[in-house]
Amino acid sequence: MSDTLLPADLAALAQRVVDENVAKERKVAIAESCTGGLVAAAVTEIAGSSAVLDRGFVTYSNDAKMESLGVASDIIETFGAVSIACVWAMAKGALENSNADVAVAISGVAGPDGGTDLKPVGTVVFARATRNAEGEPEGELKHFDGKSRAAIRHQATLWALELLLP
Repeated sequence: MSDTLLPADLAALAQRVVDENVAKERKVAIAESCTGGLVAAAVTEIAGSSAVLDRGFVTYSNDAKMESLGVASDIIETFGAVSIACVWAMAKGALENSNADVAVAISGVAGPDGGTDLKPVGTVVFARATRNAEGEPEGELKHFDGKSRAAIRHQATLWALELLLP
């Protein structure tokens, strides 16, 4: 994997995402905030990714989350953009606005500023929604102990890629 823009761990995991989703004939969509398109970039670094990636949404601002993914303003006002409720809505919106079978959403505090006592730097939330699945999307809150903004975004990208595996 020497001919890639990506660090080796991202490239290897992205290769698995493409290979395993191709084998399942499964399309994915990605709704990203704090990762700013890194997850989609990792997937598209792999030859053959067009068979897997339907589309990606980089919804960095709250307005973008509401306008592009249909996240309700009351979710952001009540729980904040870095919340399970918000990424659930982002993942559902990504499914509704795509032809994907599964969507993953990511939002977090990459730092170095912006953290609070309740949501310190390194707090990242994830959700995965599957088309025609019963109930709420899967959601998870992680605290990454990154020494830098880049380290937190790297760890968040790896976690999101894991969620894209069948």
